[in-house]
Amino acid sequence: MDVYCEFFMAAGRQLTGVAPEHPCARVHGHTFRVRLTVSGPVDPTTGFVIDFADVQRAFAPVHDALDHRFLNDIAGLENPTSEHLAVWIWKRLRPALPMLSAVEITESGASGVVYRG
Repeated sequence: MDVYCEFFMAAGRQLTGVAPEHPCARVHGHTFRVRLTVSGPVDPTTGFVIDFADVQRAFAPVHDALDHRFLNDIAGLENPTSEHLAVWIWKRLRPALPMLSAVEITESGASGVVYRG
């Protein structure tokens, strides 16, 4: 079964891999939605795949590292596309959430990425 938790964070960025005339080459910001999906069997005792509080606790330090930051200043996010951001989050969360199966980043209501490791 899949369960998920959604989080929001505001951050600024400047994409370095696009042409200078591309709008994202300028400094801009987003309120990103981060959706973390955890997959596994339902525990017969708790009735949970995972306690949502455990997902929230695991994500808290990652959220603190990203929220209200300029992403380009964070090691590993020098070109902070949503794709790179999803991989960056995955690498930091997977040790704490071994059942993590997807990291979804939405940068606007209609655009986003899903990374499954």
